[in-house]
Amino acid sequence: MKFLAALLVVGLIWAAGLLAFAARVERSTPPGDPPDADGVVALTGGSAERILSALQLLEAGKAKRMLISGVGRHVTRGELQTITGASKPVFDCCVDLGFQANNTLGNALETADWARGKGYTSVILVTADYHMPRAQLELKSALPEAQIIPYPIATSEISAADWWKTGLGAERMILEYTKYLAVLGRETLLRLGPKPAPAAKHA
Repeated sequence: MKFLAALLVVGLIWAAGLLAFAARVERSTPPGDPPDADGVVALTGGSAERILSALQLLEAGKAKRMLISGVGRHVTRGELQTITGASKPVFDCCVDLGFQANNTLGNALETADWARGKGYTSVILVTADYHMPRAQLELKSALPEAQIIPYPIATSEISAADWWKTGLGAERMILEYTKYLAVLGRETLLRLGPKPAPAAKHA
């Protein structure tokens, strides 16, 4: 009986957390005008709305360069520029493509390598609203020394206001919340774990 009661409490806490997570996603859009940053990164996935929004920020002078992380290996620069309708001079001069990432952790590592390679200390992160909490957590873990500025985009993939009304919306939101909890748990354990010993000083 105690086990069932404990299970019920855990279930209620999880459900309350899911509702709070969904409400956070809903409140996050439309995003405000972000401060200027060194770079802007768009995470691929779903529709092209993320890339288009990041390009608009780049063209508005909000960042010096842009990274599109997680581009399919079969996609060429010319194809991507045509699909997005981006200004060719801006695309040719200031847009970098990342082909290594195939998940959110990969996006974070790819973005961190790009930012460090260019000496960037501030990055605008552009991705879908429901994906932003986890993506921001992963990028902050991979690039802790930089300022991460979230720029969440409302997409047609999930309606944050009524995600629970469709099976697909509920499945996506629940899955994203579960993944977010997993990353949050991992980061909490890492912070609580043993710290590396300081390097010994040479005489």
